[in-house]
Amino acid sequence: MSRSKGRRVKEKPRKKGHKGLLFFSIIVIVLIAAILSAYFFVLGKINLVNNVEINKDNLAINNNANEELKGYRNIALFGIDSRAEDDYGEGNRSDCIIIASINQDTNAVQLISIYRDTYVQIENHGLDKITHAYSYGGPELALNTLNANLDLNIEEFVAVNWKAVADAVDLLGGVTIDVEKNEISQINKYVYETAKSVGKKAKRVTKSGEQTLNGVQAVTYARIRKTSGGDYKRAERMRTVIEAMVDEAKTKSLSELNEIANEILPEISTNISATEILSLIPTALSFNIDKSIGWPYETKGYSHNGWYGIPVTLKSNVEKLHKEVFGQEDYEPSETLLEINKKIINRTGYTSDTSAVTNTTVY
Repeated sequence: MSRSKGRRVKEKPRKKGHKGLLFFSIIVIVLIAAILSAYFFVLGKINLVNNVEINKDNLAINNNANEELKGYRNIALFGIDSRAEDDYGEGNRSDCIIIASINQDTNAVQLISIYRDTYVQIENHGLDKITHAYSYGGPELALNTLNANLDLNIEEFVAVNWKAVADAVDLLGGVTIDVEKNEISQINKYVYETAKSVGKKAKRVTKSGEQTLNGVQAVTYARIRKTSGGDYKRAERMRTVIEAMVDEAKTKSLSELNEIANEILPEISTNISATEILSLIPTALSFNIDKSIGWPYETKGYSHNGWYGIPVTLKSNVEKLHKEVFGQEDYEPSETLLEINKKIINRTGYTSDTSAVTNTTVY
């Protein structure tokens, strides 16, 4: 350096440019190193997840859905009734089915609860409750059922059981829930069963109103069915718990979220690859839950070796979904959906003229 300086004074400006270039190069190298470090850090976390392979050719996604919904990333969230920590496969019903629909232009997220008793067509199993699709064929058949009956393009899923949710809530420090008076007795009736299932201690809820619920209490709250509203209200409670968890997570530091990830990721089953998860990271913090709804909007009860919630009709309920969630004013149901709609009407006799219960809850 000193030899160059002594040799040519006129080259000082040029040397300054070299230093600027060198400085810029160092910054780029440091940034690349930081990005790679973050990549492998996140990749290390992702490898903790129970990854499941799904044959995307078996997901019943029609060409129109792929084209018309290409601006949305739809991910199915399954809450399964498995008590075993590592059991996420067939034989478990999906008591909670929520579609997280991400608008990739605005990052707005809409949560769509699919009521577990909804009467739909399940491939190779006929008309049945949608909750049974996961039990019959795991997440692959569950995704197939959602796509075929709702004209959707879902390729990705995340599945958790009671223990995963209870652990996540506890690691977050609890969640803030507004408990209604008629919910107290139901929480306390089942809180001990939940505690035993997830290997934690039970604590009763002693008052109504806004309060912090621990993991066992929050899971039990989400399980409540025997109050006014039945399963429709339960689906709303499930969405309430998810939103409360998201709100709580946003208050945590990176180190705190890191600790939570270490504990929770091994309790999650998904087919979302490391690359796909990484693609969500840059925008994940800007996601905003814009709307939360229950589907079907209009149903009527039907008893036939059990109770079922019949969409009245499947066609009109799906049309309303595509208009409200995806802004498709000119949506036309697929031939597959129209055939399923006809089967349900022929089996139940319920048509658009049938008196139905409105289940719409939007907030």
